[in-house]
Formats: sequence, structure tokens, C-alpha cells
Amino acid sequence: MADRDVQFKEVTRLSPDAKGRVTLGKFAKGVSSFRMNVDDEGRILLEPFVEIRAGEQWLFRNKEALARVKRGLEDSESGKTKSLGSFAKYAQDDEE
Repeated sequence: MADRDVQFKEVTRLSPDAKGRVTLGKFAKGVSSFRMNVDDEGRILLEPFVEIRAGEQWLFRNKEALARVKRGLEDSESGKTKSLGSFAKYAQDDEE
């Protein structure tokens, strides 16, 4: 992978501490883990991951349901929806 083939959002120089650790600071915000890849030239690529609740995993496994949610979000963003008022009286707080 040549540098000229990659578009970077931000380039930062990080220095390891005495134990070889590098602090990612703002780049790790909201990230639960990273997958690390090292290429033949010793370059390190960190791919951030986030975790979801097990109870929400079904949505990402159900392609049709996920497509409907995405379509609904797109419709909402483009103003293709209308408010039906509050549904608070129907809510049941079963989250812990």
C-alpha cells in the first residue's frame, strides 16, 4: 500500500513512551477495541471497532430490517416524514 493510494482524514505523529505504548487520545473515543494489521514494511493499521448490546445484534443480522431502518433514517433526514406526536404513553422501560 503506497501512501499516494490512500486518502487520510488526519495525519498525526505519535511517540511511544518508555514502555512502547502509544496513546490514541481523541482517536479512540467511542471505540471498544482495534484490529491491528502490520504490513511487510512494518506499517501499522488500526481498524476501530465498537460493540453493540447482544439484544440489538438481531438488527444487523436481519438485512431486510436493517434496510428498512436505514431507509427510514434517510427519509427522516430528507424531510419525507411527518410527526405523529409522542408515543411515550406506550413505552415500557425494560432497560437496566
